[in-house]
Amino acid sequence: MSQPSTWTEQTPTVRVLEAAARQSLHAPSVFNTQPWRWRIAGDALELRADPGRQLAATDPDGRLLVLSCGAALHHARISLTALGWGVEVDRLPDPADPGLLARLRTTGPTDLDVAAGPLVDAIPRRRTDRRAYGDRPVPEELLTRLREAVEAQGAYLHVVRLDQMPMLAVSTARAADAELADPAYRAELREWTNRPAGSGDGVPTATAVRPAPRRVPLRDHVPGGAAGLSAGTDFDRGAAYVILFGERDDPAAWLRGGEALSALLLTATAAGLATAPISDAIELAWPRRMMRDLLAGVGDPYLVVRVGWAPPGELPPAPRRRPADVIEVEDFGGAPPAGVGPGR
Repeated sequence: MSQPSTWTEQTPTVRVLEAAARQSLHAPSVFNTQPWRWRIAGDALELRADPGRQLAATDPDGRLLVLSCGAALHHARISLTALGWGVEVDRLPDPADPGLLARLRTTGPTDLDVAAGPLVDAIPRRRTDRRAYGDRPVPEELLTRLREAVEAQGAYLHVVRLDQMPMLAVSTARAADAELADPAYRAELREWTNRPAGSGDGVPTATAVRPAPRRVPLRDHVPGGAAGLSAGTDFDRGAAYVILFGERDDPAAWLRGGEALSALLLTATAAGLATAPISDAIELAWPRRMMRDLLAGVGDPYLVVRVGWAPPGELPPAPRRRPADVIEVEDFGGAPPAGVGPGR
């Protein structure tokens, strides 16, 4: 029997797995679709893609969907290790069930992972900051730390050089123009920026930024509308642009890429940096080929990320889905006590 995770009488293992799944709900995702589902059964936590949340026009191959799920997987993994629980991960464990992306199993209490602590602390603080960053450059030692965090997850990071910036800017701008010319894309954008009240997902206008001159243009989430945030007075002069990439372009590699994305974003947040993923340049085939050229053909690009120092001021949090809508607990040892059940 499967039930939403709202019961209070659970085994310690179920409680810690559910805590990890709850942390993962803060993970970034394309258009804030949050396209994942979790199921807890015994000592296992299963991650599934939610195909109903795939962006058919923007992400027809499911690349960004799997990247998003990979970010949620990494959030859950480090949450377990930071609590002192050992964990084994089986990625894409069933070829006959491609929607099952990963199965995590606890191996019992172990030593605390000291390095995971600051990343877990960064989870609720991380925001996608679409405002313009200032002139202060990102130190080389921080970029090295980001590269190491990505490589530890099985992916790679390329820091875009100054001579490569025009290609990045032009390809991103042309990709944005091509997408806005597509009625299916515009309809999809409207759907995810005009979500029903209480849906807990999407990109509300309060978190969108009004268009302004930038070194690399950012997606206009509200074309012709009134976005809630100003880009500010800066122009991203000190921002670093990094390309997250891997050796292959398939679901297994995308999943690893999503885990690396999470590690990158949380490491940056812990260091006080602001971040903004830019997926426009990999959503269409021809700009994705240009990004591969920027990598000198050594890998397949998954995402561009802008990193820098944000202007002062708090950002509004992105909406999040209710845990009970995303996390299910398989029978954990008997019926719930009287009065405990879904919705309580």
